[in-house]
This record gives sequence, C-alpha cells and structure tokens, in this order.
Amino acid sequence: MGERKPAGWRTPYFLVEEERLLHNLEILRDVKARSGCKILLAQKAFSMYSCYPLIAEYLDGSAASGLYEARLGKEEFGKETHVFSPAYREDEFDEILSYADHVVFNSPAQVKRYAAKAKKAGKSIGLRINPECSTQEGHAIYDPCSPGSRLGTTLENFQEEQLEFLDGFHFHTLCEQDSDALEVTVAAVEERFGRWLPKLKWLNLGGGHHITRSDYDRERLIRIIRHLKETYDLEVYLEPGEAVVLNAGFLVATVLDTMYNGINLAILDTSAACHMPDVLEMPYRPPVQESGLPGEKAWTYRLGGPTCLAGDVIGDYSFDRQLEPGSRVVFEDMALYTMVKTNTFNGMPLPSIVYRERDGRERLVKKFAYEDFKSRL
Repeated sequence: MGERKPAGWRTPYFLVEEERLLHNLEILRDVKARSGCKILLAQKAFSMYSCYPLIAEYLDGSAASGLYEARLGKEEFGKETHVFSPAYREDEFDEILSYADHVVFNSPAQVKRYAAKAKKAGKSIGLRINPECSTQEGHAIYDPCSPGSRLGTTLENFQEEQLEFLDGFHFHTLCEQDSDALEVTVAAVEERFGRWLPKLKWLNLGGGHHITRSDYDRERLIRIIRHLKETYDLEVYLEPGEAVVLNAGFLVATVLDTMYNGINLAILDTSAACHMPDVLEMPYRPPVQESGLPGEKAWTYRLGGPTCLAGDVIGDYSFDRQLEPGSRVVFEDMALYTMVKTNTFNGMPLPSIVYRERDGRERLVKKFAYEDFKSRL
C-alpha cells in the first residue's frame, strides 16, 4: 500500500484526496441512476490506477486511446473496456482485441480494414462520427469539430453499407463544457446521423462534460440522455475524465529563490513545462491556494519553474505575505491532465504521488528517481 507518514513529503508532489474523489463519484452515480446511462473513466485524463478499485465501485468501465491504456484498463479497472484510436497499428491490433470489449474506429477505411476481424472476435464495434458542430470558444487545440479535423467521420464520408458491422456511434466534441453545449451537439448529430440511430445498439457521447462542477446543469444532461434512450432505444455512454477527479488533486511546490526584474519573480521546484504542460498548451492559469489576481493582494509574483526554458512560466499571482525560499505554493485542481502528461525535460524529477484517505492519513503511492529519467533514454 505504500509508505505512510504525516504531511511533510519532499516537494514537488501530487496529492489526491479520497474525500473529494468520492464527492465526484457520488454525483456520477446519481446521474447514472436517474438517466439510465453508463459512465466510463477516460484514462487519458487520469490513469492513477491505485484509485481504480474505488472508482470501479461507481463507474461501468474505462475508456482508452490505444494499446497501453486498454491494457491498464483491462488489468487494473476491469468491467467494460472501450478503445478508440484515430488509426490502429496492424502489429498491435490483435493485442488490443485481447483487452477491449468495445472497439471504435475513426474512419470508413479503418472499419473496412479491421471491423470484420474485431466482429469475429466478439467485440462491439463503433464508428466515431464528426457532427461538424463546434461549440467551443478559445480552445481550438481541443476542438474535434474544427475545420480540417482528423477526428471522426463526417456525413459526407459516411458509408451506409458499413452499418452491418456497426453496433454504435461515438462522438466527442466538448471540452470543460456544460450540458447546453451537449444539447446543441446532440441536435446536430440527430440532424446528420439520426436516420441511422434506430439501427444501432449504443451511442457514446464522449467526454468533456463538466458534470461534477458545482454549476453544471445535470438536470438537462439527464433529459438529453433519456431522450436518446427513449427515442432510439439505445444504450447511452458517457466517458468523462476531468469530471471524475475535478478539484480532487493538488500539486504542492516550494519556492527555491526570489528575484526582481520589473516584477517580483519566484522560482519554484515545479515546472509548467514538465509537470503541468496544459498551462502552456491551452494556455490556462491554474488556481493557487490563498492567492489572488495580480495586484489584488499585497505581494505580486510571477511564478516560474527551474528549467532553462525561458517560457517555463506558470502565471502571475498575488499573496498576503512576501514569498521567500522555503515558502509552500499549492496548486489546485491538479489530478486531471497532469500525472498523465508529466515529462523529464531538462532532467527534471517527476513529482511524487501521494494519496490522502478519508481519515486524513496520507500514503506515498509512487516516488520517482534518477532511473525513471535515464531509463527513457
């Protein structure tokens, strides 16, 4: 189970709180019960498999994006294992079939190449569709409906004769959005692909649903799911990643040095580039405990990492007190898209992973060392 000790772990480290995780899981279980849908864990957002036995008490299975996630889901989560890939490798496909229950293809060409084999192996077959309905603003990198997207089959490219192989459709168009965006998307799906929905067994609504956010309209979500089930007699799946662990994790860091160059600078022992790359990719400004916007509190600092990348900057924050070497800085909402994306650029050590149980005890789940850096190279 790992080493147990009071708080005081060497920073930086990720901390996942069981109580907060359970809060999300209870909400998801309620949505399942009232809508009749099934919910999967999207491992691309959170693959901390030591939590899988707990999550599996609430959810129906896992969603994978390729071979390794499929194997992890099958071996550590159990229950249903769903796999989608924009394109499968021929030398991996047989092994994927040994783990997957549902196999979703991205294009008619992939269906033609692999579906008969998957069907013969007893798998449920799906096609990812692209409803060409973009509801996102400001996050083009995460918009599968953007012009020229490689994700999903458009109506123009859909081949009706392949329905003999298909058990379901899959679409994923959202990112951190409310159910109003899903409602718009479902209307587009019905307009473009609705004539074929009665011929299918299931419809997977993908991820990007911020179901456990405090202001998310869950009643609308439940109405949408019920409408689909009642109108088309379908099993409906959701595969959220963020919603499962929203606000359930932290990244604890320490100030190594402070400087001044037109603004107060604080160099931390954690890195945006290595430990929370979405800060640079999206970009976004992660919340920090007991901080404010620049100028809101007495002391404003630009927080940055210790790598040699000039742009390894997390953001500008203000604090009631002056930061100094040894000060702790705690980043919030750090369970999702962090541990799965960390890297060792510049020889940066990976943060340890710590789990806080309901009774407040903490245990070290994983500690990384030099060998984890060296073995990748």
